[in-house]
Amino acid sequence: MELRIENMTCGGCARSVTKAIQSVDPDARVETNPAARTVKVETTAPLEALQQVLDDAGYPAASAPKR
Repeated sequence: MELRIENMTCGGCARSVTKAIQSVDPDARVETNPAARTVKVETTAPLEALQQVLDDAGYPAASAPKR
C-alpha cells in the first residue's frame, strides 16, 4: 500500500515513520520518500492499524491517490 504523509519532510521523519510502522509489523518492508511525502509499505497489518500508530507518532497518513 502507499500512504501520503504531509509532515514527513526529512530523513529523521522517515526513520520515525518506519519505526512506527514496524512497531505494528516488525517484518514490514517500508520505502519512504520524504521529498514526495509518500511511504510504500508491504505488510500484513491492516491499514487502520498503520494509520493509528502513525497518527499517535505525529505523522497522520492518508491513502495516496492512485496514479
